[in-house]
Amino acid sequence: MRTRRGTAGLRGWGGVGAMGLACALAGSLVLALPDRGGHGDAADRGGPGAVLAVPARADADDCNDRSLRPSAKDGPAIGKIKDRDVKKLVVGVDQNSYRWGYRDPNKKGGKLEGFDIDLAHEIAEEIFGDRDAVVFRAIPTNQRIPAIQSGQVDMVVRTMTVNCKRLDDVDFSTGYFETGQQVLAPKKSDITGYDTSLAGKKICSASGSIAEEELKKKNFGADISTTVPNQLDCLVRLQLGEVDAVVTDSALAAGQAAQDPTVELKGKEPFTTEHYGVAMKKGSDDLVRRVNKVLDDYRDDDGWQKSYDHWLKSALGKDATPPAPEYRD
Repeated sequence: MRTRRGTAGLRGWGGVGAMGLACALAGSLVLALPDRGGHGDAADRGGPGAVLAVPARADADDCNDRSLRPSAKDGPAIGKIKDRDVKKLVVGVDQNSYRWGYRDPNKKGGKLEGFDIDLAHEIAEEIFGDRDAVVFRAIPTNQRIPAIQSGQVDMVVRTMTVNCKRLDDVDFSTGYFETGQQVLAPKKSDITGYDTSLAGKKICSASGSIAEEELKKKNFGADISTTVPNQLDCLVRLQLGEVDAVVTDSALAAGQAAQDPTVELKGKEPFTTEHYGVAMKKGSDDLVRRVNKVLDDYRDDDGWQKSYDHWLKSALGKDATPPAPEYRD
């Protein structure tokens, strides 16, 4: 069974302390990306009654969103990475998505950890033979594509959905996780999901996100004018009472519900079906193929399952497996 279990709640963070932490973290990411020359070992600072839409892929059927077949061969993109003075892969990540890419405040050292971080280490090991040969750069949601295009990062591993619009700007690996959009709102709210209960409500989404795209297509009469650079900022707006609900990936929303026990996912299931992929610069075919090789190995040797069980199993279900790869040649 694939990971369509966003309605379960993550355990770990909650209460007023978590709210304050969310506020602090949200502000920490809206920073300019540093120059490519500096490399460090850590990330740069930087319901009932719901009328659900029929689940559909967030990407359209009029483009080929399948990725390139895996290969272990080096090419110009990988060669450029290996020729640097500092032999490290530079990866754009999140640092405040609970269980995906985050710093646990209860652990000494504050190292980045989570499901996406595990995958980034796997890619670094494939390219350099050292899973720690990676520099993490924390980037806001709306800077994921610009960071790749400008060369600030080699790739983005940051709960980023593959869709046709984004394929015009970057290349993607095959999907490594299945999720979908869902509504997050206070438990006491009369909002029941992605339905007519949103009419007249103020909804927050991250700029450049799939949630923003979906709300522009259909919003049930909601006010969707509130967009933010980073998705966690929406949770802060919700906590402050500035918006009535948030629309985001169900996997991320489950983590936010864990941070704040006064909110919950609304609706029985996500109203889209999406795949997260690793994003890379357009035309870097050899790097895309190498990442797909990593993902193939990661699925086959139970690395994906072990990471899922460690980080996400308690929230998203016991029977999850990675989505089957889809290749175009």
